[in-house]
Amino acid sequence: MRSTKEYERVYRNIINDNNLGDADELLKAYLSRLNEMYASEQFKKHNVYPTMNVETIYAVIAMCLELKKFGLSDQEIIDAVDRGYEPKRKKFKSLIKCINLLPNSYNIAKRWNLSDHAKRVEDGSITYDSFDVSDNKVEYYISRCMYVEMFECYGIRPLCKIFCNTDVMAYEGLTRHVEFIRHSDLSDGPACYDEIIRK
Repeated sequence: MRSTKEYERVYRNIINDNNLGDADELLKAYLSRLNEMYASEQFKKHNVYPTMNVETIYAVIAMCLELKKFGLSDQEIIDAVDRGYEPKRKKFKSLIKCINLLPNSYNIAKRWNLSDHAKRVEDGSITYDSFDVSDNKVEYYISRCMYVEMFECYGIRPLCKIFCNTDVMAYEGLTRHVEFIRHSDLSDGPACYDEIIRK
């Protein structure tokens, strides 16, 4: 039996923050859906990428599907899940603030991208049409991403922006020596096309 305590805490935060109703009853419905999803053939098919925490992705998909029942718009669901995860993101944001103070923060971001690219290409979770790195810029164009495809499987592709926006969130904290330009992402566009530029 998988531990769902982390996801229960996040979903309870969402329920309470949005005054959706009886938290215990709504959590019960969420956990029932999530456990069904974990037992599905679809989960087995998707849970093969070492670079992806598919249990967490499915937990977020289940949250989105449950929130759909309340008639919330996609943007309201994205905002609700982001707020629900905010307590968990505090440490990450603090780390980004520290890196932002360093004169070599662009080189750190560059190494992140090189490492992530190598791992994603190896396990096939992301397809890069191009990936160009220089002393002053990282630029890539992604035409296929398993994060998006998992959300697509459940008919909620636009809500994958919850994961797409994690890059935006990270680079928002790296402003002294790094400029991040997102031209588009696959949740609602033809590709994920980003530029990370040394300032």
